[in-house]
Amino acid sequence: MLSQLTHQLLLTTISLISNFLSALAGGGAGLIQLPALILLGLPFAKALATHKLASVTLGIGASIRHYKEKNLSSKYSFIILIFGVPGVIIGTQIVLVIPDSLATLGLGLLILCLGIYSYKLNNAEESIKKIILTNSDIIKGGLIITLIGILNGSLTSGTGLFLTLWLVRWFKFSYTTAVAHTLVLVGIAWNGSGAILLSLNNEVKWIWLPSLVIGSLIGGYLGAHYSIKKGEKIVKKSFQLLALVMGTSLIVKGLLI
Repeated sequence: MLSQLTHQLLLTTISLISNFLSALAGGGAGLIQLPALILLGLPFAKALATHKLASVTLGIGASIRHYKEKNLSSKYSFIILIFGVPGVIIGTQIVLVIPDSLATLGLGLLILCLGIYSYKLNNAEESIKKIILTNSDIIKGGLIITLIGILNGSLTSGTGLFLTLWLVRWFKFSYTTAVAHTLVLVGIAWNGSGAILLSLNNEVKWIWLPSLVIGSLIGGYLGAHYSIKKGEKIVKKSFQLLALVMGTSLIVKGLLI
């Protein structure tokens, strides 16, 4: 049986590692943190509510670092919020009619495809040619963000990767800039909305939250710092690696459920 101090240190370490990787790649903290909370004894619903609430501080930690670099666009931040948050709210209210195994398998396949597609996609900074999006383009892109928000509200992990790649593909962000927007806006606004709704219906493990929050803040800041210092190439490679690992993991999990 773990002592209380050892238990809290373990929670902090798990949170730090998962959120560092998420801040580097633009999503995926739930791949490590959520299963860890379940293995440590929390039922799924309580683990999900606790994870979502703790992950809000990932956005705070990352935003502190990215704010210094002025990596956020107020225009596109507004678009991500106005289209995404309603999707998150809808997602938390959806009762999935398909089996958990099929949902997990489908999500794994989608994320694996994201990694493969990202590998074939040219670096956004190299391919931008003064592209000006029309209002129609922005609305179309925003509707996809709403769908990603629905996934974020109804699924457990990996949806940040969808937004990161969509910002690169449709809005022509660099990976570094896309990750910055995903971490801050999904981390704080999207996960915050989902966390509030989930915590109203599921008891949060409040005694575990301080350790998870500390790890999330430190991991989010360090991951954002490392991505800024190492540049676009390491961020893109991290995104692809995490998508590969996460997609494979979810496919295996879906087949075993």
